Amino acid sequence: MRLTHRDLHPVAARPARLLTAAAAVPLLLVALAGCGYGSKADAGTAAAPSGGSGKKLSTGTVKIGFFANVTHATPLVGLKEGLFQKELGGTKVSQRTFNAGPSEIEALNAGSIDIGWIGPSPAINGYVKSHGRSLRIISGATSGGASLVVDPAKIRGVDDLKGKKIASPQLGNTQDVALLNFLAGKGFHVDATTGRGDVTVERLDNATTPTSYKSGAIDGAWVPEPTASKLVAAGAKTLVDERTLWKGGQFVATNVVVSQSFLKDHPDVVEAVLRASVNTNAWIKANPDRAATDVNAQLGALTGKPLPAAVIASAFKNIQVTDDPLAASLQEEADHAVKAGLLKAPDLKGIYDLAPLNKVLKAAGHPTVSDAGLSAH
Repeated sequence: MRLTHRDLHPVAARPARLLTAAAAVPLLLVALAGCGYGSKADAGTAAAPSGGSGKKLSTGTVKIGFFANVTHATPLVGLKEGLFQKELGGTKVSQRTFNAGPSEIEALNAGSIDIGWIGPSPAINGYVKSHGRSLRIISGATSGGASLVVDPAKIRGVDDLKGKKIASPQLGNTQDVALLNFLAGKGFHVDATTGRGDVTVERLDNATTPTSYKSGAIDGAWVPEPTASKLVAAGAKTLVDERTLWKGGQFVATNVVVSQSFLKDHPDVVEAVLRASVNTNAWIKANPDRAATDVNAQLGALTGKPLPAAVIASAFKNIQVTDDPLAASLQEEADHAVKAGLLKAPDLKGIYDLAPLNKVLKAAGHPTVSDAGLSAH
């Protein structure tokens, strides 16, 4: 079965049916805290602060958080290449890595980190749960890097998904919402809470998904990188590259968020981090092979095991670093969660503050980016 763009675009093709649980499922904002990189919250792993020479900014240390994942290439590469420290001068960088969104949002709220790289669902969740007081999204980081990969012996087209078991990382996380929305758009009925229906949605930690696939416990998975590439290396085939479902092939995978109090008290530090982020993204685009090597080296240092060469090459090819937060896609992702019955319609007005980023972009001679009407100003 050859899939056309219309087949793979549930929004453009026809209105998605509401999932069977849409009217009954209670508000599951907590479930939306994960962002596709592991379902277990943890306290995070901290590294000793590092500092450079030069004048300190308005604070002696900036605490940043991110995941040991390919979709967090910006902090991984920028820290390894010294691009963040270059902009921060004598202000030290304190790093903390996380496995999932809930713990990073908790750390941001507790002041354990000041700035974090995180997926759209936990950013939305953190903002809504705090009634708009906890965070602002201040930049984009990556687009893409999520796919539906399946066992080609069992699934050759979308119709073959019926009766199969497909994994997602976590109930209500970014990829889970994408999978539920896609299935609903194709006419499959799935209970959003239990994952049971015409297709069984199994919520599995990304770390265990490849093992479950190899054992035959699941028939495929809608997962982010590098898990998607790990499955392909194990014999799976890509049925849906999520980029094909979005206008222009772009959707937000990772944002940069900041504590509102830190943004207010230390705008110079926020601006320095954003300059470093913009410079790092430009460096990655100019040096993709070395950037992939840097990411894999960082993954090895953080997790104890770098990825095989073929997997890191595939995973890195499937993401796009971007300064643009792709704000319109954030609203659409929230709409998908509402359709799935996982979220009451949120008011996202004020979730963005892109003034510092646009100042940096303008100074660098780059085009400014849009907040899609969701700015704090």
